[in-house]
Amino acid sequence: MTTLLVIEDDPTIAGAVADRFRSEGFTVVVHGDGLAGLEAARREFPDLVILDVMLPGLDGVEVCRQLHRERPVPVIMLTARTEEADLLVGLAVGADDYLTKPFSMRELVARVRTVLRRTATPAAPTDDQREEHLILSDGAVRVDVARRIARLSGVEVSLTATEFDLLVCLARRRGAVRTREQLLHDVWGYRDGSGARTVDSHVRAVRRKLGDGLIRTVHGVGYAVGDE
Repeated sequence: MTTLLVIEDDPTIAGAVADRFRSEGFTVVVHGDGLAGLEAARREFPDLVILDVMLPGLDGVEVCRQLHRERPVPVIMLTARTEEADLLVGLAVGADDYLTKPFSMRELVARVRTVLRRTATPAAPTDDQREEHLILSDGAVRVDVARRIARLSGVEVSLTATEFDLLVCLARRRGAVRTREQLLHDVWGYRDGSGARTVDSHVRAVRRKLGDGLIRTVHGVGYAVGDE
């Protein structure tokens, strides 16, 4: 059974989220502060974490950072509109997605299912995929698609599942510009075009790890890897 960890200090929101996901067949563990939530993650090994940005103890950004340092796990952050700067930092340290309060439970369930589906253990690679290696930035960046390994100047770089999928999506269409909406559809599986800031934050994270020049911005359109 899929286990969700909800770290949210508002008991009304936490209770509503827990009730809804339990009714959907999930096992749900709830904690109201960052330190207790982090300890629960170490103990329960959840399949996904629903994480509030503003928390007592440790804030959501620091919880997300420590989670990914110890054991990468999918994270969806919950934020108030006034916490946008914290949200962007949270996405940069490994969160997969976010929802702004107030949100609908139906939308949260859809987002959770999409993230879980996208981050599930991939099927065995085909023969073509086993041979797929992407060479970028004049050879400085090399990507082994089947083994999901990226290297910069021969040194393996730790990318989250989302960051890796975003990089491969762009690199496979080298030189082609992909809009944020196309990337949300292809990488995140969203069809409503929402979440453009998620794309921007993950692009910044990939650049920070693999070099500013790897992904270029095409202003007013989107992103691309490779020559214009």
